[in-house]
Amino acid sequence: MSFDFKFTLEGQSGRARAGRFATPHGELLTPVFAPVGTAATVKAVTPPQLHEMGASLVLSNTYHLYLRPGDTLVAEMGGLHNFMQWPNPMLTDSGGFQVFSLSQTRSVDDDGVDFRSHIDGSLHRFTPESVMAIQENLGADIVMAFDECAEPTDRAYNEQAMLRTHAWLQRCIAAKRRGDQALFGIVQGGVWPELRAKSAEFVASLGLPGNAIGGLSVGESKEDMHAMLDVVDPILPADKPRYLMGVGTPEDLVQCIQRGIDIFDCVLPTRLGRTNAVFLRSGGRLNLKNAEFARDAKPIDESCGCYTCRSFNRAYLRHLIVAKEMLAGTLLSIHNLYTLIHIARDLRAAILDGSFPQVVAALEAQQAAARLR
Repeated sequence: MSFDFKFTLEGQSGRARAGRFATPHGELLTPVFAPVGTAATVKAVTPPQLHEMGASLVLSNTYHLYLRPGDTLVAEMGGLHNFMQWPNPMLTDSGGFQVFSLSQTRSVDDDGVDFRSHIDGSLHRFTPESVMAIQENLGADIVMAFDECAEPTDRAYNEQAMLRTHAWLQRCIAAKRRGDQALFGIVQGGVWPELRAKSAEFVASLGLPGNAIGGLSVGESKEDMHAMLDVVDPILPADKPRYLMGVGTPEDLVQCIQRGIDIFDCVLPTRLGRTNAVFLRSGGRLNLKNAEFARDAKPIDESCGCYTCRSFNRAYLRHLIVAKEMLAGTLLSIHNLYTLIHIARDLRAAILDGSFPQVVAALEAQQAAARLR
C-alpha cells in the first residue's frame, strides 16, 4: 500500500513554520513534540493519559524492540500501533544513536555495525537493510534511515561517519519495501558547518518525505547546536518536515522552532519525572523532593493546565516522592510532557495568528529570568 505523505506549510513567522503532515494514522500539526516510548511504552504514562494531554505522535526505538520482545513478535501482534494500543502516528528511530552510545561494545565498518546487547551481552549486527526490515516489522508511520552518530567535535571522524551515513541512506532507500512508511534521511556532520552543509545538501537531494537532523544534543554546546541549525535551515527543502532528534526542553523548543524545526522528541520529560524533577513553562526546573515544598499548596506551575496541576499541589507530590509511591513518577511525567506538547502547540497557534514574535519574546524573557534565579 502506498501513501502520499504530504506536508502543507500553513504559515510562517521568520523561519518558524506551522504545517500539516499527513500519515496513515492521522495528520500531524507542526511544530509538534513527541513523547518517547522506547520499549513500546511511554514510561509511567498510559495511552489514554497521552491522548488527554494532547500528544499526537509517539516515538519508539528500533534497537530496544529488536532485542526485546523482537520485531517479528511485534509484527505477529499486528504492529506497534496495535501492540501498544496507540492509534495515532508513530515514529521509530533506526538504532543509530543507541549504537553510538554503546561505544565500548560495538565495532563499525562500511557495511554495518556489530554490537553486544546491553541486556545479555549477546552479539548482533545491524546493517541498513536489516534496520529497514526491522522497522517494517514494527510498522511505524515514520521510519529513520540507519546512520552513524559521531562524537561531535572530532572532525576527521565526523567526516567519515557522514559519508558512511550517506551511503547507508542510499542502501536504506533501495531496501525499503513498504509504501505506507515515510523514510527520513538524517543529516550528520558534528559541529562543523561545512560538513553540515554538505550533508544537508546530499540528504535534501534525495527527495524523501521528510528530513531529520541527528548528532546534536550529544555533548556540544547550545550555541553550537543553534549554529548547526542555522546552517541547514536554508538548505533543507521548505516543503518537507524537519525533525530534530533527541532535543526537548522548554528552552530548546522556543529556540529551535525559531530556526525552522517542525518535530521534536526527547526522553528527558519522563526521565526527570521519575527522578523528582519538573519543568516550568517559564524556564528552569524544580526538584519536588526538596523540603521547601513540604507545605506548599501551589500547583507545580500556576500557568499549566495539565491533569497534575489541575488536581494536586506541590505538598502532595512531595509526599508521594518521599513515600516512594509509584504515582509520583506518573504525575510528574504527565506535567513535563504536557508542558512541551503545549509549548509547541501554542507557538504553532502564534505563528498562525501573527503573534509569534511577541509570544517568543515573553517566553524568552521569562526563561532568561529563570536562569538568573
